[in-house]
Amino acid sequence: MNQHFSTFGASPGLTVSRLANGLTVATETIPGVATATLGVWIGAGSRHERPDEHGLSHLIEHMAFKGTATRSARRIAEDIENVGGEINAATSTECTSYTAKVLGEDTGVALDVLGDILTRSVFDAGELAREKGVILQEYAAVEDTPDDVVYDAFIETAFPDQPIGRPILGRPETIERFDQAAIEAYIAREYVPERMVLAAAGAVEHAAIVEAAERHFGGLTAQAAPPVVAGVYGGGERRMVKRLEQANLVLGLPGLSFRDEGYYALHLFAHVLGGGLTSRLWHEVRETRGLAYEIQAFHWPFDDCGLFGIGAGTSAADLAQLLDVTVATTRETAERLDAAELARAKAQLKVSLLSALETPGGRIERNARQLLAWGRVIPPQELIGKVDAVTVEDVRAAGRTLLTGAPTLAAIGPVKGLPPLPRLAAALRGA
Repeated sequence: MNQHFSTFGASPGLTVSRLANGLTVATETIPGVATATLGVWIGAGSRHERPDEHGLSHLIEHMAFKGTATRSARRIAEDIENVGGEINAATSTECTSYTAKVLGEDTGVALDVLGDILTRSVFDAGELAREKGVILQEYAAVEDTPDDVVYDAFIETAFPDQPIGRPILGRPETIERFDQAAIEAYIAREYVPERMVLAAAGAVEHAAIVEAAERHFGGLTAQAAPPVVAGVYGGGERRMVKRLEQANLVLGLPGLSFRDEGYYALHLFAHVLGGGLTSRLWHEVRETRGLAYEIQAFHWPFDDCGLFGIGAGTSAADLAQLLDVTVATTRETAERLDAAELARAKAQLKVSLLSALETPGGRIERNARQLLAWGRVIPPQELIGKVDAVTVEDVRAAGRTLLTGAPTLAAIGPVKGLPPLPRLAAALRGA
């Protein structure tokens, strides 16, 4: 039996139902839109992999388009593109998504293809060998890009020897070992209905989408999702001395989960510090001193932990000064952030939150992610209320608490001039 439940006022066009096996269906009708964007989100990503599965989530995302019991890889593409549609997929740390965009009248075609690739893929050995080669080329491209390498090293160092810290692409030694049995075992274990959301928005009809969801996914067996390895921040450093024109570095500290009551304050702190052209780091590092072409502060929240960081690139000669100015500016922000800066950051965050809802693609991503995380779609006005409730002292306190954490440093290029990590830790604490 399908279960319909409240949408909590998130949108007048939003309807949410749950199939008997636990899979959630969320549709949002948007007047005046002729297309439909739809997709399936699975609450399983790279952090759900076991050590010998590193990179498997991403490989499965690729293999989903390589043939099913009834469609070849070519036929999958043709069936979508013959109706003018687009199909895509993405893997992140905590989820994987498979999406399509078509005319509203062709939602049945898109759902048939999505259902086919998610429940009837065959993982042909020849296609698997070819796709491994594609991913290894993707891996090589990342290895040739210093600013990608440094961010992978950053999260690995922050969360050492843990699934959440492993790069999503995997490593050549694990990628090359994967076979059909490994793929099928992972899907059977992790792609469980209770952590799956089918979301659709635009020119869609809820009843038709639910009927298609029942037809394509209702046969999946209800089962409990396996436990996730907790993310435990470690910190430390990784310095990769390499002959490059520029040094790329990321300096980080333990952040917060999106479930933490202090999440919005820390997110706003990151924005005031390094979130735009009016941010303190941009002004001090780029505009006043010319120490870097670009510098940013960010906060990555996960389900049970988070990671704060500052990333920049500079010359070897300016490296030490860049870090000195960055640390001093971060400390100054934690002590003297003012009301005007906070008001500007709040306005920018609100625009970011609301503009993401102006497209059907943004709507389905919001709906799916919130249903996976919270079991409901949170009304925009509720989120805006949380942002508005943050005070100057809340943000300053978030910054001061942040600075007490153990730092993480990742750097690549001509980085011999970097100060020792204990010195950086002391400077962040003001010691």
